[in-house]
Amino acid sequence: VQLQASGGGLVQAGGSLRLSCTTSGRTFSDYRMGWFRQAPGREREFVGAINRSGGDTYYSGSVKGGFTIFRDNVKNTVYLQMSNLKPEDTAVYYCAATLNGSGWKTRPNEYCCWGQGTQVTVSS
Repeated sequence: VQLQASGGGLVQAGGSLRLSCTTSGRTFSDYRMGWFRQAPGREREFVGAINRSGGDTYYSGSVKGGFTIFRDNVKNTVYLQMSNLKPEDTAVYYCAATLNGSGWKTRPNEYCCWGQGTQVTVSS
């Protein structure tokens, strides 16, 4: 599956942004989807994930309550809605796909396929 992330940009602290990740290739609903981010000089960090149907999600503690993941299996797209953004949310955001079985996948090496990343910059 090929992934294309978009929607990043510059936003003021307290603002909102919605990222999109459109896929092509294999059936989108076969994949669990995840979002990660990577700030300069830091390791890639798990943000959250969504199951195949979109009926269940899981978030890291650092974004829980402020970020929401949802998907549209007709449009082959997964979204990351980010609210109340803080400067520490500044990073390149990546979408990822996995065919791995049950259980939430929070490590990058558990995902087979990655988008190219989209920059999110939050100014104070």
